[in-house]
Amino acid sequence: MKNKKQIITWSVVAVIIIILILQKVELSSDTNDKENKPGISKRQTAVNAIIIKTKSIQDKIFSNGTLISNEEVELRSEISGKITKILFKEGQQIKKGMVLIKINDAELQATIKKNQSKESLARDKEYRVKQLFNKSLTSQQEYDNSLSELNSAEADVEFTKAQLDKTEIRAPFDGVIGLRSVSEGSYISPASKIATLQNINPVKVDFSVPQKYFGIVKEGKTILVKLASTGKIYTGKIYAVEPKIDESSRTVQARAIIPNDRSELTPGAYVEIDLVLQEINAAIMVPSEAIVPDVQGEKVFVYKNGRAVPQLVTQNIRTENEVQIINGLQVGDTVIVSGIIQLKPNAPVKLKEIN
Repeated sequence: MKNKKQIITWSVVAVIIIILILQKVELSSDTNDKENKPGISKRQTAVNAIIIKTKSIQDKIFSNGTLISNEEVELRSEISGKITKILFKEGQQIKKGMVLIKINDAELQATIKKNQSKESLARDKEYRVKQLFNKSLTSQQEYDNSLSELNSAEADVEFTKAQLDKTEIRAPFDGVIGLRSVSEGSYISPASKIATLQNINPVKVDFSVPQKYFGIVKEGKTILVKLASTGKIYTGKIYAVEPKIDESSRTVQARAIIPNDRSELTPGAYVEIDLVLQEINAAIMVPSEAIVPDVQGEKVFVYKNGRAVPQLVTQNIRTENEVQIINGLQVGDTVIVSGIIQLKPNAPVKLKEIN
């Protein structure tokens, strides 16, 4: 009985050993078949890629600035006196030379009448003495005295007229007048602010750029001005550049002018500025995420024969989403733009999407 149980036990063990041997042989055979079968390789990484083409781009500097009036002045009186008339409305469009404020001139009107009377008498006296002098009936000194009196009287009249002109405050240029700070009957002096007059068509914009662009930012350069509040873009031109670099910020100050026919641009507003340095017509651009740092510089992975082949590249201009490549790529190359982190040099890849 005992011998029978041993026989059964050894039979079961033998069967298990045979099964394990057969499984190992089958696995080894499958492995050899896969290695020897063409078209079967290591696991491939699915990636997206782009085919390199040229495009036109602009080399730009990004900055920010502040809009200012084309012309701006605080209206003040040159003399002290009481306001008798205010001849403008707040917010009104004003023409150059328009009388805005009239100051009491009663004393000056009386003074000029007196001086004009003196001038008339002095002119008559000079005429009579000149006639006598021409007939040698009076001396040179007498004539010179009469002529001096006439010149003095004329000067008094001219001075009084100049003072009278100061009683009328006129607009120095076309523009829009702001809120007034005085009323009729107010007594003002040269320190009193009356209102602000601004010419806002065109407007100007002040901005700065890093000092390395000192020799590039010049008169006539085009700028694109974006109004932060609306997002609308306007075109302007630089007309003046500060000839000195600011020592504290190491920047160059520049000023541009922008048409403002619709009065959409307001002095004091913050704006974003793109300064176009040059136009590049045939640039090779790749997405920023396709660039991989490398000990030798920067590289991209190029798809060749089912593999990700690393290629060293040289960068130039950066835009918001792309980088210009000036060395290392050619038109027609297929550059991998996804799954970059997972890739190793010459790793097998499968193209999922090509743009």
